[in-house]
Amino acid sequence: MKVLVTGGAGYIGSHACVALLNAGYDVVVIDNLCNSSAESLSRVRALTGRTLNFVQADLCDAAALDDLFRAHTFDAVMHFAGLKAVGESVAFPLRYYRNNVIGSTTLLETMLAHGVKQLVFSSSTTVYGWPSKVPIDESAPVVPVNAYGRSKAMIETIIADWCTLDPTHAAINLRYFNPVGAHPSGQLGEDPRGIPNNLMPFVAQVAVGRQPKLRVFGDDYPTADGTGVRDYIHVVDLVEGHLAALSYLQTTPGLTTVNLGTGQGVSVLDLVRAFERACGKPIPYDIVARRPGDVAACYADPSLADRLLGWRTQRDLDAMCGDAWRFQQQNPNGYGG
Repeated sequence: MKVLVTGGAGYIGSHACVALLNAGYDVVVIDNLCNSSAESLSRVRALTGRTLNFVQADLCDAAALDDLFRAHTFDAVMHFAGLKAVGESVAFPLRYYRNNVIGSTTLLETMLAHGVKQLVFSSSTTVYGWPSKVPIDESAPVVPVNAYGRSKAMIETIIADWCTLDPTHAAINLRYFNPVGAHPSGQLGEDPRGIPNNLMPFVAQVAVGRQPKLRVFGDDYPTADGTGVRDYIHVVDLVEGHLAALSYLQTTPGLTTVNLGTGQGVSVLDLVRAFERACGKPIPYDIVARRPGDVAACYADPSLADRLLGWRTQRDLDAMCGDAWRFQQQNPNGYGG
C-alpha cells in the first residue's frame, strides 16, 4: 500500500513516516520545506532502514501535484502540510487561508482526478475555540477564534463535501490536542524556526541554554496551581493514532471525526517539573500576565478514538519530557546544528 504524506518532513509528518515505513507501507513525501528540514527525512531513512521518495513542492502548485499523482499510484493520503502557529495566523490570516485552505483544496481536486479515495487529515482542537466545558468531545461546537483554527474548520467542511462526491470516499479528521515529545532515539523531534511558539520546545531550549528563561502566562486561573491546563500527547502515540485511522478507512467509507488526546489535563507548572526531572536541572521561569484569549483548561474526551479505532495513548508525561530532552541534547541547535 502506497501512502502520500504531505508535510512529511515536519515534526509530526516525519514521525508518521517512521511509523508507516516500519508497518510496511510505501511512502512518498511532498513538502515545500517552508517550516521543516529535509534532514528529518534522511533520519527517517536511517531509523527505518527503508527508502522513501521525496518531492519538494507546494500543495498550491496544481501542476506539480498532478505530476506527482501521475508518477505514483497512491492508495491513501496523510495530510499534515500547513502553517500552524496561532499567533502568526492572527497577524497574517490571508497567508494561512491561502496556504492551508487553497493547498488542501488543490490536494482534494488532484485526489479526485486520480481516483485516490482515502484521506487522513491532521486537524486540530483549535476548531473548538474556547470550550465551554471539559473534557471536550466531538459533539462540542466548532467555533474557532483565530485564522489557524478557522482554516482547519474550513478544510474539514471541504473534506465533508469531497466525501459526498463519491460514496466510496473515506476520510477521517483527527482533531488532536498538544503534540510533544520526540522519537525515543533522539534523532527526530520538534525543531521550530525562530523562537518556539509552544511550551515544550521552549522549555527544552531553556534547558539546553538557547533561551534564558520561560515566561508563564498567568498563575491566577481556576486550576490546581493557577496555571493553564492542556492535554499533552506524545508524538509517537499520535502517529500510532494516524495508522489506526488509516486501517479504519479500509472498511469505513464516508467522513469520521475523532479527537486524539490523553484525556488528562497537565498544568504548565506540572510540565515544567516533569522536564526538570528529565534534564536534572531547574527551569528558570517568570510569572507574567495572561495572554488574551488563553483558556484555563482544555483537554480531550478520547473515548470515541478508543471505540472506533481501538487506540489510546501509552506514554506518560515523564516519557514525553524524557524523549524531548534526549532530542534537544543530541541536537542542541536543531537539525541545522
